[in-house]
Amino acid sequence: MIDFAHLYDQNIDQLFAFGSRFTTDREMLKDCIHDVFLKFYTKGQALNNVDNIESYLYISLRNRIKDEFRRNMHICDNEINDTTMLPRAEMEEYNHEQMERRTSLVSYIEKFFHKLSPRQREIINLYYIEERKYDDICNIMGINYQSVRNLMHRSISRLREYASQMAV
Repeated sequence: MIDFAHLYDQNIDQLFAFGSRFTTDREMLKDCIHDVFLKFYTKGQALNNVDNIESYLYISLRNRIKDEFRRNMHICDNEINDTTMLPRAEMEEYNHEQMERRTSLVSYIEKFFHKLSPRQREIINLYYIEERKYDDICNIMGINYQSVRNLMHRSISRLREYASQMAV
């Protein structure tokens, strides 16, 4: 059986120092630490198989802080959207301009993409569109890992070169 009071006393300062690397909001950090210990306490029996309790606490705290950031960011986005609404005509004009820019950008990207060799297009498609890992790409393309990395580097460099020529 785990002595939670001892575990808390033994780790609270280190967890606070660790969490301070991610946020300066001391109150939020304290809440996150308490949430971690509360979760640990409520799942006590289920966590008996945890080999390294301290590691579990650190990872849980980091994840809890990330969750809190995501939640706060979502709340802030909703508040901004609710309070800064543009009049409908301005919003439609803004959306139309954004669509024109996006269409123009997509057109440029397609032109650049078609200037690449077939193998370069294939690797860009596999990595960025199909979200494959390098190991998968090795198997699909039948080349070794270093060749995949080299081909990816040359493909991205070529795209940058085309984009810089277009900007001039």
